[in-house]
Amino acid sequence: MKILAIDDQPLILLSVEKRLTEMGHTIKTAPCGEHAMMLFDFHEPDLVILDINMPDISGLEVIRHIRVTRKSDVPVLVMSGNTDEKTILKGFELGINDYMKKPVTLNEMAARVQRIAGKSTPRETLADFQEEQVLQEYCVGVIIPCYNEEERLSSADFKAFTSGNLGYHLCFVNDGSTDNTLQVLEALREGNEDHISIYNCEKNGGKAEAVRLGIRHMVQDPQYDFIGYLDADLSTDFSDFDSLVQTIKKSEYKIVSGSRINRMGANISKDGARKLISKSINLIIQKILHMPFKDTQCGAKIMRRDVAQHMFTKKFITRWLFDVEIFMRMRKFYGKEQVQDLICEKPLNRWIHADGSKLSMKDSFRIVGQLAQIATHYR
Repeated sequence: MKILAIDDQPLILLSVEKRLTEMGHTIKTAPCGEHAMMLFDFHEPDLVILDINMPDISGLEVIRHIRVTRKSDVPVLVMSGNTDEKTILKGFELGINDYMKKPVTLNEMAARVQRIAGKSTPRETLADFQEEQVLQEYCVGVIIPCYNEEERLSSADFKAFTSGNLGYHLCFVNDGSTDNTLQVLEALREGNEDHISIYNCEKNGGKAEAVRLGIRHMVQDPQYDFIGYLDADLSTDFSDFDSLVQTIKKSEYKIVSGSRINRMGANISKDGARKLISKSINLIIQKILHMPFKDTQCGAKIMRRDVAQHMFTKKFITRWLFDVEIFMRMRKFYGKEQVQDLICEKPLNRWIHADGSKLSMKDSFRIVGQLAQIATHYR
């Protein structure tokens, strides 16, 4: 069967194309409405799968072109994150055959495609695709800074996450590592090129610069609704990071920051000395920011595209306290009154201090001097 798949996010299209091709269908893809209408006229597909929310020409306009302009009764399956009832009803008024709300699994999409095509899905085909792979409502880019991480990179965890969450792309920034980190990353990327990439820095510039360069690189791709960063040792795990994403997509927040607040029901592990130093530093940070932050330094944050575009243009003045600098920049950009409504500090369910941290206890004391530097610079 010839299928035309339409979505403005390549991560989604690649996954849909791969699954339907494996099922024996012939697939044409289009990243926008204008291209979609041209392909429809030229290739005359047997089925159309499309998103509603696309720039310039919406999915509804494509449906109108198919049903009204071309007077075609080809089956149309909508797969979209748009849950507005009026939009859904408008789609059915125009003559769509089915409406799937993202997030949705590839297995469900495949089963609905077969049903619309008038064919039952063979049992052996279902058995071939038991792994649950989810097409998200949004596409998320994640920066993972790496410096001499060959012993701490959990390749299996990264592979499992990208395989099951098809709206995510992981960009590992190799920050001039002197061990075999780059080779480990290249092995991790092999076979996962659509969902894993490497940004290689020849020289070590520190975590702040690694994150900044990674975000500047990723923000050039328009498909990402949200961009964030996560520590390579997965001290914050993917379930907690995905919870940050769910929070930002259901709110008006510009940035959602993980917080390692120790509380009942959470597994937050810090040694006694680090806990005491962290509390002291947090008090100083609260005074500088004039915001009641409990934990600015957690290495798990997610932000909207506009924050990624505006807050990471210039280099940070510190190597480790760039998180504080981000919030200082937001305070100056949005104003001290509005900014507190744009930032959410979300408690994590789990955070485990991993052995091999690049930040020593001696460095922790240097932080106080760097905080004074930040307060003066951003005054």
